[in-house]
Order: sequence, then structure tokens, then C-alpha cells
Amino acid sequence: MRIDLLLLDVDGVLVQYQRAERVLRLAQALGVAPAAVQAALFDSGLEAAHDSGALDGPAYLLRVGELLHRTVDVDTWTAARQAASHPQPAVLQRLQALQLPMAVLTNNGAMMKQALPSLLPELFPALLGRVFCSADFGLRKPAPEVFLRTLETLGVAPAHTLFVDDLFANVRGARAAGLHAETVRDGRGLGKVLKRYRIA
Repeated sequence: MRIDLLLLDVDGVLVQYQRAERVLRLAQALGVAPAAVQAALFDSGLEAAHDSGALDGPAYLLRVGELLHRTVDVDTWTAARQAASHPQPAVLQRLQALQLPMAVLTNNGAMMKQALPSLLPELFPALLGRVFCSADFGLRKPAPEVFLRTLETLGVAPAHTLFVDDLFANVRGARAAGLHAETVRDGRGLGKVLKRYRIA
């Protein structure tokens, strides 16, 4: 079995993401109540619209600011996202040791693509130009089409790609698209998968 690409999820694999912490940090930075941030980002549907590509970064930040009666800039947004995204050292160590090309596919908006180099500096520049978000395609995992379009952009065949995600629903979607796919949540799990596919 030949694997030419390791395709990675972000939240739940590369980092442990805590939404409540992100809401709290953004609330503190803006001087508003956490409940107001929760309502503006998530209850309003703005986060989902950004993740789907319906709103680009500037339009998303402008709308959040209007709802909160504050100016929300990229740095403030990124700092809150970074505070809530805890890198998994054991996962990153294993990935840094690989010679295999890597790419990222995450259900997030364009702002996350911009933030990722500062969230995970260990994996850049290897991932430069190889980060794909649901917003890029207007599609979310587990839709098989989002995997196919990502690989088409990279010029890699599904049969030669290994995808790892913490959610089995996304693994199933990748398999339906013809990729090899496994559930991974930590460094130990990743190590087992890499060994099984004779990558490590």
C-alpha cells in the first residue's frame, strides 16, 4: 500500500479545542459578558456562516462587532482562538519526524487558515499552502466531495491518501471518497495508525 499524503484534521487531533475558553477570552478582551459572545458567534449562526464560506473574514468580524457593539480585529480573534487551542505535543512530535507530505482539512472558516501558522508553528512552513477549510469549498466534512476537491487541488489520488480525524463520521466520509481513513485523538493513537500503514 502506497501512501503519498497524510491529511490531518485540526480540532481534536492537532489541538484540543475548548470553545468555552475561547468565548471567555474574547469576552475579556472586548469587555463584554461571555453570554453575549456566545450569542454573537454561535447562537446567531455567524460562526457557521463563516465556516461555510458564506461570510469572509472581514465581513464576519464586522458582523460580530456590530452584535457586540465593539471593534473586533483579527489579532483579538486569533488570540482568543489560540488560547482555546491546546497543541498536542505527542502528535506534533510524531508528525515532525515524518518525511511524508502533509496537508490539513478542517471544518473552519478562512480566519482559521490565517491563524494556523501561529497556532502550530512546528508544522510550518511544511503546511504552507496546504491548509484547506470547509469555507474554501462551501462543504463540510463528512461530505465525500470535500475530500475529493481537496485532493484534486493537491494532485494526490484518494487511494494514496491517509486521513485522520477524531470523529468517526468524518472518517466514514473520507472512506466513502476512496481515502484510507482512521480515527485518531492523541499521539499514541497516531503512532499506532502510522505503524499500521508502515509510515512511521
